[in-house]
Amino acid sequence: MEKQRPNNNAGGPKMNMPKFNMNWIYFVAILTLAMLYMTSSGDGIGASQAHTEASYTDFKAFVERGYADKIVVNKNQNTLKMYVKAEHIRDIFKQGHQQTGTSPYVDVEIGSVDQVEQFLDKMREEKKFTGKLSYENKREGGGFFGDLFYSLLPLLIIIGLWMLLFRRMGGGAGFGGGMFSVGKSKAKMYEKGGELGITFKDVAGQAGAKQEMQEIVDFLKNPQKYTELGGKIPKGALLVGPPGTGKTLLAKAVAGEAGVPFFSMSGSDFVEMFVGVGASRVRDLFEQAKQKAPCIIFIDEIDAVGRARSKNPAMGGNDERENTLNALLTEMDGFGTNSGIITLAATNRADMLDSALLRAGRFDRQIHVDLPDLNERKEVFAVHLKPLKLADDVDIDFLARQTPGFSGADIANVCNEAALIAARFNREKVGKQDFLDAVDRIIGGLEKKTKVMTESEKRSIAIHEAGHATISWFTEFANPLVKVSIVPRGQALGAAWYLPEERVLQTKEAMLDEMCSLLGGRAAEELFIGHISTGAMNDLERTTKQAYGMIAYAGMSEKLPNVCYYNNAEYQFQKPYSETTAKIMDDEVLRMINEQYDRAKRILTEHKEGHAQLAQILVEREVIFAEDVEKIFGKRPWTSRAEELLEAQMRADAERMAEERGKQLELEAKEAKEEPKK
Repeated sequence: MEKQRPNNNAGGPKMNMPKFNMNWIYFVAILTLAMLYMTSSGDGIGASQAHTEASYTDFKAFVERGYADKIVVNKNQNTLKMYVKAEHIRDIFKQGHQQTGTSPYVDVEIGSVDQVEQFLDKMREEKKFTGKLSYENKREGGGFFGDLFYSLLPLLIIIGLWMLLFRRMGGGAGFGGGMFSVGKSKAKMYEKGGELGITFKDVAGQAGAKQEMQEIVDFLKNPQKYTELGGKIPKGALLVGPPGTGKTLLAKAVAGEAGVPFFSMSGSDFVEMFVGVGASRVRDLFEQAKQKAPCIIFIDEIDAVGRARSKNPAMGGNDERENTLNALLTEMDGFGTNSGIITLAATNRADMLDSALLRAGRFDRQIHVDLPDLNERKEVFAVHLKPLKLADDVDIDFLARQTPGFSGADIANVCNEAALIAARFNREKVGKQDFLDAVDRIIGGLEKKTKVMTESEKRSIAIHEAGHATISWFTEFANPLVKVSIVPRGQALGAAWYLPEERVLQTKEAMLDEMCSLLGGRAAEELFIGHISTGAMNDLERTTKQAYGMIAYAGMSEKLPNVCYYNNAEYQFQKPYSETTAKIMDDEVLRMINEQYDRAKRILTEHKEGHAQLAQILVEREVIFAEDVEKIFGKRPWTSRAEELLEAQMRADAERMAEERGKQLELEAKEAKEEPKK
């Protein structure tokens, strides 16, 4: 049972948090601009002040009485404007400043600018005019329409900004279309799913998932077959699995097989900055789907809108997202009916989805699309190898064993990377070595041939990697070694490649052997160099996480046996165990790691001569294979089916490399003979 959080507002009034709406910000900004325009003062654009006409004689009288605040002379029109002081507005206009504005003026026609300047100079001397005299060159000819244009220019700018706002809201539509299409669905519709050109033949592996999806196709093609027996067509199916396993591809294949209209969109397409838009788009999507029924709606990455609703709104729950989810729940299985509409959705975070979305009647089926196993990887390789020109030495079975834990997208990337590597070296066909280089490139990163290392650093890395290889050779459940390299790749200065067996269950002994193998590099540094380095940081990180997983989740501790503290509550901010238990966990992790570290040092001490030979070969050749380790230590005490296949493959690789090396030596000798003749 989920633990309820205390509510500090219990018994008090319920607080409704106001919804944040960006429309109000835009509206207030535009309204403010309009009010500033209407109420602006002065002689700028948009000023609306009272004015009257007067003769030049009256103008002189006004100035002599001290009414003038400032004077603006227009040289081109032989006119001037005399702005009146606030305390003398009523003396001229017979009204207060509430009616005339704060800066009313008097229009006066003048005969000569020089006369005005002489008069004003005299008034300055008599202290009757102390204001500012300025000039403007405004020409005649604007007339009524010119004044009207300059008066309306700010309003035109405001209207233009308003139209631009609604065009952005409507995704580029026109003024009217932008306003009224913001709540429309953005789903892309295919009248016939066959337009996508994808069927179940294009989906390799995933036999169980394809069988589940095939039933949905049968429902759409021949519903009478099921309804005659009283069955109902399923409402929806949720595809769950890690990234790159083919969830979206399966949905496209269903549409292609069924040949019905197909609506495709992402969960993020429902999310919008405007309140109510997401729910409106959900309703519009299902309204369109009803008109095209029977049809399929596919929502990719549904976790963007279907995340579990917060139980405490004060913790920052997004009301808009929850409203969108509520609309989706109602449309999928609410008071109305949506017969003939099947909703497919895909996510790799099913644990974050709302429980109301996962119940039967909405998503009747949860179809798990997992990472492909060995046989499924063979099928995926067979699909992606079709367009490539392959050499005779390419073995699909070996490639599938070299890529454990790879998704379908990763395998497609391996095939493409191998083709690029072969083209880079001007090869006519893609060979086995190109695929191995591609796997190394994807797992370890790009090979850094220009990285400069001192001899002591190189030897230290060789001793570290030889420690991993030695421990894995003499532990029963460690993965079979493929090769060891001290060539820097990505962030790693060296790496060891293994061919892991795909076990459904992991035993405690196997996990301890793996932990011991990870600690072999640090143990070799301490034993044979005399000091330790930061090169084991990644090994220590993996070891620590594995130890905590064994103790806290798998119950493999001596002091905390058969107890699992895993907690999947999204809003749980406390550990599901006490501080005393946490201290016991820390002590158990430290004990477990130290035991395996001491075990690694014992194994390395027993085989220190072989380890030294292995490290020396690494320094000289930079890369060694499993057969080199076998020559030094002898046949591995524990063999497996994977190792037997690997052993045969390694022998073939060694023969091929020796043959290529012989050809290279012959070519160099031939070139050396021809050089003196030239």
